[in-house]
Amino acid sequence: MAADFSREAHAIEQGYWPLAGVDEVGRGPLAGPVVAAAVILDPRLIPAGLADSKELSAARREALFGEIAKAALGIGIGSVTAQEIDALNIRQATLLAMKRAVAGLPVQPRHVLVDGNDPPTLGCSCDAIIKGDGSVASIAAASIIAKVTRDRMMARLATHYPAYGFAGHAGYGTAAHRAAIQTHGPCPEHRFSFAPIKGVWRR
Repeated sequence: MAADFSREAHAIEQGYWPLAGVDEVGRGPLAGPVVAAAVILDPRLIPAGLADSKELSAARREALFGEIAKAALGIGIGSVTAQEIDALNIRQATLLAMKRAVAGLPVQPRHVLVDGNDPPTLGCSCDAIIKGDGSVASIAAASIIAKVTRDRMMARLATHYPAYGFAGHAGYGTAAHRAAIQTHGPCPEHRFSFAPIKGVWRR
C-alpha cells in the first residue's frame, strides 16, 4: 500500500510550511550506525509508489532514492556511530540521529512528521505518527533515503571488515553474523552495549 500526501496537505493548509518527514533505520543491528533522514517533498512532484522501505525490494528502493533526490526540496541525513550508541543508549542515539537529519536540511522546517511514537525535541512543532512510514508520503520518503544510505554505509564497512559479511546483512544479528563474531571477535564498528557482545568483549 502506497503512502500519500494527505497528512502533509492538511498541515500545509494550516500554515505549516516548510514541512519535513523524518524516519530512522538501524536501531536493531549489532553493528554500524543508526541513520535518520529528513525529507521536504515538493507538493507538486511526489514520486509515485512511496511506501515503507521495508516493504520494497532493494532495486525499488534504489530507484525511488534517485527519484526522491531529484524531486525533493530538501534532504538531510543524520547518523550516529556505534561508539556513540554505546555511550548514549540506542533510544538517545536514535533521537540524536533525527535531530542531526533535521539540522542537515537546507532550510529549517516549521513542522516535522516523525515515524513512531517517540519524537525528538526539535526547534519546531512535531507530530509522531505510528506506522507513518507506510502511510505518510514524506515519512516514507525519509525511510527510503535512510535505508539506502545506511545500506551503502554498511557495504563500505564490509570492504574494511570483510570477515563479518556486512554487505549482506547490514549488521543485523543473522546466524552467520553471530558466528563471525564468535570466531573473530567484534570489530570497532560493533555495538559493545548490545548482546551477545555486551559483557563478553570490551571496546
